[in-house]
Amino acid sequence: MDVDTLKGIPLFQHLPHRDLDMIARWTDEVHVSEGRHIVDEGEFGYEFFAILEGEADVRHGEEAIARLRPGDFFGEMALVQGDRRTASVVAATPMRLAVMFARDFRSMAADMPEVADRIQEAIRERSP
Repeated sequence: MDVDTLKGIPLFQHLPHRDLDMIARWTDEVHVSEGRHIVDEGEFGYEFFAILEGEADVRHGEEAIARLRPGDFFGEMALVQGDRRTASVVAATPMRLAVMFARDFRSMAADMPEVADRIQEAIRERSP
């Protein structure tokens, strides 16, 4: 993943180049087709995702509860809380995603308190 791509993600856009370079080494880019289940409710989470292109629906059971767009991220709750996924995320369009696996996500959160604080804030906003 390149640094310029990461700058387009609001979670990372204010970080210095040095931090973005580190995140870029921890992050891969994946492409998914429309209709693909990216994460499934009830499963353990091993990845964190940020949307670069496309849109996805967040589903709780059969109910669509939110639409995610470029710049949004998901998967952080299961990683931070060590619990199962609280919702499913299904690609509504073809998508390009940045993905970071659990070990790298934990390193990022530990080494970059500013990012960790933003992630914790997002978790508080999304929790019932």
